[in-house]
Order: sequence, then C-alpha cells, then structure tokens
Amino acid sequence: MGSKPFAKYEWQIAWAYLRTKRRDGGISIMTLISFLGITLAVFALIVTLAVRSGFRHEFVKTILGANAHISIYNPTYLNQDGSSSRLIINYEKLTKDMTFLTEVNLVAPIVKGQVLAASGMNSLGVEVFGIKPNDLNKIPLIANPKVAIGKISNFNKGVAIGSGIARQLLLVPGDKVKIISPGGLKTAFGTTPRVQNFEVVYIFEVGRYDIDSTRIYMPFDKAQTFFNKDLGADVIEIFVSEPDQIDKTILELQKIANPESLFWSWKDRSGAFLNALEVEDNVMFVILSILVLIASLNIVSGLIMLVKNKSKDIGILRTIGFSEASVLRIFFLCGSMIGVFGTFCGVSLGCLFVIYIDQIFALISNLRGAEVWDPSVRYLSKLPARLEIKDVFSAIFLSISLSFIVTFFPARRAARLNPVEALRNE
Repeated sequence: MGSKPFAKYEWQIAWAYLRTKRRDGGISIMTLISFLGITLAVFALIVTLAVRSGFRHEFVKTILGANAHISIYNPTYLNQDGSSSRLIINYEKLTKDMTFLTEVNLVAPIVKGQVLAASGMNSLGVEVFGIKPNDLNKIPLIANPKVAIGKISNFNKGVAIGSGIARQLLLVPGDKVKIISPGGLKTAFGTTPRVQNFEVVYIFEVGRYDIDSTRIYMPFDKAQTFFNKDLGADVIEIFVSEPDQIDKTILELQKIANPESLFWSWKDRSGAFLNALEVEDNVMFVILSILVLIASLNIVSGLIMLVKNKSKDIGILRTIGFSEASVLRIFFLCGSMIGVFGTFCGVSLGCLFVIYIDQIFALISNLRGAEVWDPSVRYLSKLPARLEIKDVFSAIFLSISLSFIVTFFPARRAARLNPVEALRNE
C-alpha cells in the first residue's frame, strides 16, 4: 500500500493498538505503566534540574550581592610602638585611585571585628563591619534585600543588623543592642572590654543564614573608635561590574596597591565550592538520564508484548498490501506516543511542583510537625528552585530522543515479521 509516511490511517491503527482491551493480554496496563514511568522520570529530572539551577543562582547571587568581589589586605608591619599591625593607613588615597578603574563599581574601606551582641538576657557572637553609609547603600543585597525593616537612610545614627540576629535577640528598629568587644580600652591594669549600646535602625534579610545571623554593619567612623583603629581600615573591599573577569581586574589593582598586599577574590573564597557544585550537577544529570532511559525501556517490553499479541493483525496488514515501512511506522507511533505524552505530563507536573515548591514544603512541614528545610544547616532560608528554559528543553529532548530510539527496535521486529508464519501460528 503506497502512501505518504505517517498517514492518517497509520495514526488511527496505532491509537487503536494503544487502547487494546485487557482480555487481549493486558497491553493497556503495560501502556499505563510505561506512561507513568516516563512521566515520573521526567518529573524527577525537571525538579532536580530546577533545584540545581536554584542553588547555583542563590549562592552566586548572595556571594556576589552581599560579599565583596575582591578584598585587599595589607602585609604585616611594625607600628611605632613596636607591635605588629595590618591596618591600611592610606586607605583614602587607595580608595580614590581604585575608583577610577572603569570595571570597579565600589571601593569601600572596612573595619572588622568579632564581638558579642546582647539584648536583655540574650547574647550572640557576631561580626561587625564598619562601613561608610554611602558605601553600604551601594551593596546590592543590603540596600535591596529580600526583606527590609527600618530605614537604611538612618544608618549613620545606629547599626544595621541581619534578620537572624534580630530574631535571636528579639530586636526591632528603635531598640538598643549592646555590643561588647574584648579588645577595648587600654588602662594601666591592662585592656578592658569595651561595651557600648547602639540603636538598631535597619534590619535586612538576604536569604543566607551565615550572613543574616552573623553580620552587623556599623558606621565606619564609629567602628574605628570602637575597635581602636582610628588611623586606618582592616581591609578594602571592591565590587566590580564583571565578576567572572576578576583576574584581569586584580592585575590592574595590583599596580595601585602595595606590591605585597594580599588579594582575596570571591573565586578564592567560594570558587572551589561552586566547582564542586557543578561536578555534582553533572553527575546528577547523568544519573537521572539513566533513570529516564530505564523508564523508556518499559516501552520496549510493552511493544514486544504488543507485537506478540498482534502478530495475526500484522499478517493481515501485510497481506492486504501494507509495506514493512508502514508496519514499522505504526508500531513506532505506538511507542512514540507513550514517550511524548509521558514527557509532557512529566514536564507539566515538574514545572507545577517547582512553581509551588514553597507551599508544598510548608504543607509537608505542617503534616510532619517539623521543618523540612532547616536554614541553620543549609545556609539558605528556603529550598531554592529556578526554572530555566534550557533545562526544560534538555529534559524534553532527552526523554523524547530516548523514547524514539528504544521504540525503533521492537517496531522494526514487527515490520520484519513474516506474514505467512504469523497467520499460520494463529
């Protein structure tokens, strides 16, 4: 029978075979099993790819949005009193010179110190960042965090704290937080801790536990006084427009800074972790691809059973003039339809799961009576999931391609079935 490939009657016959009744060998059950296998495998692949992309996006965004891209530290030298120091005395000149570089967005001298923050009966170890108000306003995730309470414009009147610190110390804007530094006043009897109360004027939440629960920003001049560092800054922090081209920027900065200065970039700080995350991503993709392949092989077993139970039909089709190619296309359509429908159902369920993942996790937490996602362990306030078009198309392409490939072999077996033998066996 001569006709164009994938003619209407071929689709009709293939669809009729997929709806075969249970009395003919349970093929409809095998079709359902194959369909569910593909659907669940693609669903798992979509969710995993979305979570993978979410993790990378969240970590890179918080790493680059709340932390400096480049930190410059002075080498150790001796003070006038003979004590060792790493203070950057000429920070104002360096800041001015580095600002002229076109790829540099922000140059901020910073004073740092480990302190104890207390309010009422509660206390917490935190890190203070002394920074100028104008510079704080230019740090993306601090000036525009996920959650903000208070006014950053009042920063020169008090301190800005992370939301985790605010929760643990029960603080709101307008409250006083007591900050205790062990390296305080120097007296004839030694160094006594410095204790001072600061008003909380701004609370931020960037979405990373290690920032929200450990970081306090203090005006630069107040931090210099509080930590006895009136002459300089501990570090110069730099934000650039092209973080991926950080090595080139460092070469330019080295021409301005002290030749012996230590440069510490975001790649030095977190690059190894991101590389490990990428390797893990690739491994997970391979593993889930194997899962999709295994699900696709269910189509093979279903088609083999279909061919066995439809051998008489195949003999009749060949007798009335159907070519081998036409029979091959009919059974190829049987397997392909399962793969295509299963793929798109899996993609739809996966996308819906990712879109409503917060509500789903909240429901599971309520049913379990405990948090499914603990931010204190995972350093993110919630499970990140991010749908990306390339990931969705990768899952669709992988699933449909595997379905087409594994379907071809049993379909070819059906096409090569000898019609005489098929009718005689019946």
